[in-house]
Amino acid sequence: MIITRTPFRISFFGGGTDYPAWYREHGGAVLSTSINKYCYITCRYLPPFFEHRHRIVYSKIETVQDIAEIQHPAVRAVLGWDPPLNGIEIHHDGDLPARSGLGSSSAFTVGLIHALRALKGNYISKDELATAAIHIEQDILKENVGLQDQVAVACGGLNRIEFYRDNQFQIDPVIAPNERIVELQDHLLLLFTRVQRIASDVAKSQIDNIKNRQSELKHMYKMVDRGITILQKPTTPITDFGELLDEAWKYKRSLSDSISTPKIDGIYALAKSNGAIGGKILGAGGGGFILFFAPPSRHGDILAALSDLVHVPFRFDHSGSRIVMHQTNRIQEV
Repeated sequence: MIITRTPFRISFFGGGTDYPAWYREHGGAVLSTSINKYCYITCRYLPPFFEHRHRIVYSKIETVQDIAEIQHPAVRAVLGWDPPLNGIEIHHDGDLPARSGLGSSSAFTVGLIHALRALKGNYISKDELATAAIHIEQDILKENVGLQDQVAVACGGLNRIEFYRDNQFQIDPVIAPNERIVELQDHLLLLFTRVQRIASDVAKSQIDNIKNRQSELKHMYKMVDRGITILQKPTTPITDFGELLDEAWKYKRSLSDSISTPKIDGIYALAKSNGAIGGKILGAGGGGFILFFAPPSRHGDILAALSDLVHVPFRFDHSGSRIVMHQTNRIQEV
């Protein structure tokens, strides 16, 4: 039995420049971090005593004979790409809801690839994990996704991730005083709007509009390094990071009418009137989680004003996707 633990992620700046329609012409970059909320994937070879050959447990339970019969798109794609040696059982558990803007789909794909490789006794590096997940999501599933989620959840940490025109990427950890990173974390509030959506559907409208938003995306790309500079200069007020988030949110909202909604706009305005300096909807938009930057002394006011939302305390993760259990007892088929 193999259990993988793959973190979810938060993206601060540069989102949208990681879509192929943009970075293949202009290049792209994001500033993002993985967080200590996780997707867990359990895999084992299924003993040959059942009528079914494969069993997949998530919000549904599937029992099938052939991989092609599997309804879960990512499971079907990954098992078709890297078939297991025998019948297999897969369980998914997550700390946070799916389809909520934290890279949960990519965390699932990365975690499953990681588990299957470990089940076969094969090592796979974090870069290879990210590349494989990108291939599954972009080339096999044909989803409207960028590159940042797969890289962020596979590798973990607070990073600047650069995307090159040839589909390659480079990960540079943000080097800043530990006290500064703690100060940043202490200013962040993560809230769940209770709205779930299919990120690929929301992203399509942004991708279709990329040619009309070149100026905005170029500004959003530059914000990545501006954000890192703020973190690396302790003499700069940390509130500058929050103000930059607010600026970035205005640019992001302009990319597509589907990114924000009247409900999200109302939440954002209420948070700002109670002390938030900046914030953003996470992921493609349309719902899911919303992140605010505010002085810790104002967090109570914001939470009271938005008491109908779910507050999720978190800290940064630095491990990326990991094998947390590796037990290789196997019953061979007869």
